[in-house]
Amino acid sequence: MPQAEYREYLYPSDSPRLSAIRGMDPYDYREAAKADPFTGGLIRGWKPLQLAEFRGVTEDGILRPEVHVREPARPGEEAPVAAMVAAARGLTAALDEDGRTKLSHPVDAIEWQTWSNPEFLQFDTGIRLEFQSPEVREKALALVEASLSPDGFRLVHDMMLINGLLGEVVGLETILNEFSYNFALYGSPDLVAPWGWQLFGHHCAVNCLVVEGRMVLSPVFLGAEPNEIDAGPRTGTVAFTDRIRLATDLMAALPPELRATATVYRRMVDPEMPPGRVHPGDERHLAGAFQDNRVIPFEGLRATDMPERARRILLELAESFVSLLPDGPRAARMREIDDHLDATWFSWIGGHEVGDVFYYRIQSPVLIAELDHHCGVFLDYDTPKPFHIHTVVRTPHGNDYGRAYVRAWRERRSAQRWSVSRPVQVRRSR
Repeated sequence: MPQAEYREYLYPSDSPRLSAIRGMDPYDYREAAKADPFTGGLIRGWKPLQLAEFRGVTEDGILRPEVHVREPARPGEEAPVAAMVAAARGLTAALDEDGRTKLSHPVDAIEWQTWSNPEFLQFDTGIRLEFQSPEVREKALALVEASLSPDGFRLVHDMMLINGLLGEVVGLETILNEFSYNFALYGSPDLVAPWGWQLFGHHCAVNCLVVEGRMVLSPVFLGAEPNEIDAGPRTGTVAFTDRIRLATDLMAALPPELRATATVYRRMVDPEMPPGRVHPGDERHLAGAFQDNRVIPFEGLRATDMPERARRILLELAESFVSLLPDGPRAARMREIDDHLDATWFSWIGGHEVGDVFYYRIQSPVLIAELDHHCGVFLDYDTPKPFHIHTVVRTPHGNDYGRAYVRAWRERRSAQRWSVSRPVQVRRSR
């Protein structure tokens, strides 16, 4: 089998990039990251955004709550809530009292917003899986599996396994391993009332909420460096090939003038970009960690201006990003995306031929989906490579973390209680 491309970019094992942090545990490394000029700069830059009052991502700063209609799940679109509740109870039963306390937060807790995707800890929310027993790890993954589609769970777990492979390859197993992730519960597992869970760590962050059978799965960050496993029992595993293929197919389906309209910058680092367009950590991503309230204007090409074949591919591409959802919620999500297709935009940065590196974004009032090729972090290259990929999914206008649905649920419950408790006014006849 030919050598995987990423292995051409390995640092020497005694490189200061690796040796300076080798052997640190996550908490030692957290302090080292704060002191490092690069990672410390990232942390300081994100700090003003951390724990800000949640509003939601918008395209113009104006919230449109009407795009998130509060209703129970329609028949055939229900989330697998019973299986999720059983799995969540199995997890809490496997923990001691201290573990259950660390694990659990109120359903609308600000801790939802503490997820991040770098390898260094910024918030130690919930329980850290690498320091838990095999049973607890298994139960946490069982809840993830009970919530997602089979392909979705496989992709999430592959991100964790690839992280472990990277740690082995570069000799940083105490910082990068299969269980270098935090896990938290929000609310009390229930068949109807809102609750959810959160998994986050290097290259993998998933936020899941259910209420009345409906599921919201966002923000989601999935990434990989490299995007394949080329050693061990999972050899041959690859990630994001569908999101790459469909994207280049979409660009190929556009006539040249529309392709030019979709392409907002021709180079990954383009002299025409405004200052700050390429972030030192996020690179071209706009909707990553700590960007819960960001204003991201529409740009590129409207879906309504695409030829029919390109619009079909656009919907296939959108579905690849929401494929983590099980069948019922995925059908509901695609109906929502399709209903807003006339207000959907597609933008592109970089080359568009097979093998090129690029960034793209699908954006509508109900979806942001991004993919970006990145520079090296634990491998030695300073321009984006095809095997280092980051992806982001958001639900704009206030429904990340299911917040819009939780708010509507509480308002309705409050109105029902007020209606029941209100004294009946009896009109007396004279």
